[in-house]
Amino acid sequence: MQEERLAGLRRSLARIETEGRGTAPSRPFTLGLPEIDGALGGGLPRAALHEVFAIRSGDSAAASGFGLGLALRSGERGRKIIWVRQDMAAHDQGELNPIGLLEFGGDPEAMLLVRTPDALATLRAGNEALRCAALGAVVIEIWGTPKILDLTATRRLSHAAAQSGIGVFLIRSAAEPHPSAAMSRWGVRALASLPLEAGAPGAPRFAIDLLRHRAGFPSRCWHVEWDRDQLAFRPPALSRAVAAASADRSPASASRTPETEWRHAG
Repeated sequence: MQEERLAGLRRSLARIETEGRGTAPSRPFTLGLPEIDGALGGGLPRAALHEVFAIRSGDSAAASGFGLGLALRSGERGRKIIWVRQDMAAHDQGELNPIGLLEFGGDPEAMLLVRTPDALATLRAGNEALRCAALGAVVIEIWGTPKILDLTATRRLSHAAAQSGIGVFLIRSAAEPHPSAAMSRWGVRALASLPLEAGAPGAPRFAIDLLRHRAGFPSRCWHVEWDRDQLAFRPPALSRAVAAASADRSPASASRTPETEWRHAG
């Protein structure tokens, strides 16, 4: 079964490579908030590995949201994103929802979800995906702290990202940080959003901690919220209504229905 999934991923990557438009730009990408981008020397390197940790057990969704935001920021619009997800993450946190991606500002048709049984298979699929320079980004979600995810494994991911020119975002839940070759490491906590009219949920908010950066930038903490229309992070609004997705309103530009499905490799 594992080899069949990997073979399906390779077929999907071959199609994406054929449809692709060459190597992705290698310039840094910004988060969209000048205060943070300035503290990072202008942004984050695109062709690199970045780690995102859930600070608490209840912050897994926030870590996934922040990691997805980075992936959307890093990739050229229209390029596909591959999300490689270990089965245990789905068992622990629930399945990814294409409608939720629409509400976040993403496009389910541009997302390829790859499910894997364990950490080793997840790393294999992630490294395979990074061979395709036509992608916008690769998201890898591994649950816990498996021994296989060591310094050597992160060096391979970092090297593959540098070779392909695209970003890889390693999302970690129920995990403890260990030595890693990641360019940056972030800790993420969920914050309460500002409710919209009639109590509808507002824009997603995060407390993000820069835990480490290989360029030596000091550790910092910021509170941000996600702007799904601009696909950018911004300062949290104080007392004004914000343009944000709610549970019962899809983006105005979206014509898809709740029957929207993820694209799976295979």
